[in-house]
Amino acid sequence: MPVPSIDFKKALKRLSEPEKEALLLRAVRRDAELYETFRFELLADVTLGQIQEETADRIHELFNVAVTGRLLNRSLVKAVRASIQEAARARRITKNKQLEIDLLIYILRQCIDHYSGQFDSVWDGFYNATARLAARLPPLILKSLHEDLWVEYQSELNDILSELHRRKKSHNLKFELPRTFEIPE
Repeated sequence: MPVPSIDFKKALKRLSEPEKEALLLRAVRRDAELYETFRFELLADVTLGQIQEETADRIHELFNVAVTGRLLNRSLVKAVRASIQEAARARRITKNKQLEIDLLIYILRQCIDHYSGQFDSVWDGFYNATARLAARLPPLILKSLHEDLWVEYQSELNDILSELHRRKKSHNLKFELPRTFEIPE
C-alpha cells in the first residue's frame, strides 16, 4: 500500500470540496472494498451486524451456488478458499477481528453440517482445506481476541475439532490438527 507523500497531501488540501467529492466518488466506483469501507464508516444505518449478515449470505451463496456435482470436491475447496477471502474482506472493511473469527467458524459449520459426507471421499482436498482452517483458528483466537472471549469459542471449536478427528483422514494430515482448543491458564 503506497504511503501518500507530503506533496500529495498538499495537493489534496488545495482541492475544492466539489473536486474532493468527485475524486472520492470516482475512487469508490473503481474499488468495491473501498466503497464498502466508506459505507460502513460513513453511514449510520450500516452496522457490524449488517456487514456480518451480508458476508454470511455471500459465503452461503458460495457453498450453494458455486458448488457443482461433477467435481464436487474441487468445487468445495474453491468455495472454502473464496469464503475465507470473504471473511478477511469483512475484517478489512470493519477492522474487527472477532467478526472474521465468527465468519470462519460459520464456514466450518457450513462444511461440517452440509458437506461432511465429502470428508470420506477418495479425494482429500476438501477435508484438508477444512482441517487446515480448523487448525488455524485456535492460534488466531488466542492472538486476536481478548482472553475473556476465548471461553465463548471453546465448545464450538472443540465440537468442530472432534468431528474432524472422527474421520480416518485425520491420521494422514501433513500438519498438526489439535484435538481440543486448549485455553492457557
